[in-house]
Amino acid sequence: MSSMAAPRSAMGESVRIVLRDEDEENGDDSPSAKRPKLDRFPLTRWEIVASLSVFFIFSAGLFCVYLTMPAADLGKLKLPRSISDLRLLKDHLGSYAKDYPAQFILGYCSIYIFMQTFMIPGTIFMSLLAGALFGVIRGLLLVVLNATAGASSCYFLSKLIGRPIVSWLWPEKLRFFQAEIAKRRDKLLNYMLFLRITPSLPNLFINLASPIVDIPFHIFFLATLIGLIPASYITVRGIYEGIVRCS
Repeated sequence: MSSMAAPRSAMGESVRIVLRDEDEENGDDSPSAKRPKLDRFPLTRWEIVASLSVFFIFSAGLFCVYLTMPAADLGKLKLPRSISDLRLLKDHLGSYAKDYPAQFILGYCSIYIFMQTFMIPGTIFMSLLAGALFGVIRGLLLVVLNATAGASSCYFLSKLIGRPIVSWLWPEKLRFFQAEIAKRRDKLLNYMLFLRITPSLPNLFINLASPIVDIPFHIFFLATLIGLIPASYITVRGIYEGIVRCS
């Protein structure tokens, strides 16, 4: 009996080893195996070099614009913390914009597009400033055009290096977005307008993920241009009426 048990034990062990090897070859389907690996930065060395090169080119252009700006009294400028502070800032910048309108618009647009392209927080302050300085109609045009230009730059930057970053930061959200886009290919513009008008997905994620899920640029551009109007109008009109009441 003992001589028969030994071969059976050895045979069972051999079967277990073979099954384990097959599982390793086929891949582990457990939840832990499906979990994304976040222990490694998603960009390669060349992608990091490319992104830094684009950033420094934009920064150099912004610095060149700054060098063309006439001198101003920067001591009077401070970050506004209330409507009254914003009104004072508006008065200081308003006189500068009146004396040097072309240079001021160039500087404003360059800063706005730079911040939007590289996802730097603070564009809401730029929108408030547009409403305070230029009124509702001109401020709205300035905000929408600059926001669309910045989002378009972000779209092309993401097309260059965005896929590994978005897949690393938002894997589940990217899969959801890709599935929704696949279901709505026939009415893609309507869906993109819906996303821009409602807070279903953050604008930052939409800008970065759109080229990854193969949304055509003309659809992205039109949806951004039209979809940003309602929120921008509320922001610009609200701050303009607030400053008028404080005057």
